[in-house]
Amino acid sequence: MAFDFAQTALAWFDQHGRKHLPWQQNISAYSVWISEIMLQQTQVTTVIPYYERFMQSFPTVTALAAAPQEDVLHHWTGLGYYARARNLHKAAQMIAVEHNGEFPTDFADVLALPGIGRSTAGAILSIAHQQIHPILDGNIKRVLARFFAVEGWTGSKQVENQLWEYADQLTPQQRIADYTQVMMDLGATLCTRSKPKCEECPLQIECLAFASGRQAELPHKKPKKTIPIKYTTVLIPMLYERVLMNKRPDEGIWGGLWWFEGEFTSEQQALPTELAEANAQFEVAGQVHSINAVESLPEFKHTFSHFHLHIQPVIIYLAEAQAGEAGHDAQGRVAEASPNYVATNLQQWVDYHQPADIGLCKPAITIFNQLQHR
Repeated sequence: MAFDFAQTALAWFDQHGRKHLPWQQNISAYSVWISEIMLQQTQVTTVIPYYERFMQSFPTVTALAAAPQEDVLHHWTGLGYYARARNLHKAAQMIAVEHNGEFPTDFADVLALPGIGRSTAGAILSIAHQQIHPILDGNIKRVLARFFAVEGWTGSKQVENQLWEYADQLTPQQRIADYTQVMMDLGATLCTRSKPKCEECPLQIECLAFASGRQAELPHKKPKKTIPIKYTTVLIPMLYERVLMNKRPDEGIWGGLWWFEGEFTSEQQALPTELAEANAQFEVAGQVHSINAVESLPEFKHTFSHFHLHIQPVIIYLAEAQAGEAGHDAQGRVAEASPNYVATNLQQWVDYHQPADIGLCKPAITIFNQLQHR
């Protein structure tokens, strides 16, 4: 009997497939969408607690659309690739306006939403609505590249187009939701990037990579190129137990998140000498503070997909505002005489022991930990 790829995979799914993940319960297009976006570039075990908190706070598309972006980014803090969260929020608002708050069921409409590509659109509609669409995420690219012994890097357009053809040919007309899930499961649990569990794989009997002993070689790795290194010295004004943070622009690195002052450069930066000088001052929203001391925290590295960033945090210990300016009470709270002191939506004082519900990137959390344990 001829080998039936889909039926072989589905038979394995019935016995071994994952069926108890949070987003596999009470399935809806919305829940599948949220999980698919979170699972991009992120492991299942990491995603689960984020998904559960997110769905509790934003149980529907309309709830997500109505939420402030700040709240959405706060729920994403630590998950990385924050453009995903911004696109989720934008897409939810589009759905609320253009589709009356109902997640669209037409493939073209789903594909038109920010942050959704062909594979994600297919996954949502196949799992939630049993529509027949092939998918091709990173895991499935690896399964197909090994099964068919595809040469070349799977990120190249030529190889990707070839893999889409295979994905389309193999996609069955029945049990499409289960097939979509099993293909993701096989790549995530058996056909892993390193040390694949070929002895447990139901596709092993016809896998060309296994037959030729090329599992470790295929798929071919991305051609190497030098990853540049950038540097930033971040200035952390501190008054009592609070630090001054700025909201970054919505677009770009850490878009919409809260961070400190400091620009990325191609060369290591020296500590601004004027900060350590006698009688040095620091102005915040019109309030002039003397600088009591300056302290460097340990430098650390954060890696983006396209460069390494070396971060040098520098604490600037501030005195209270000078006489004639609005001051603070014993706890460091802004005096009532100046209700607008840093009271903009682009700058605020943050208690680093208990940060407010704001969006923070991973390096900001690292700096908070440094501050707490210095």
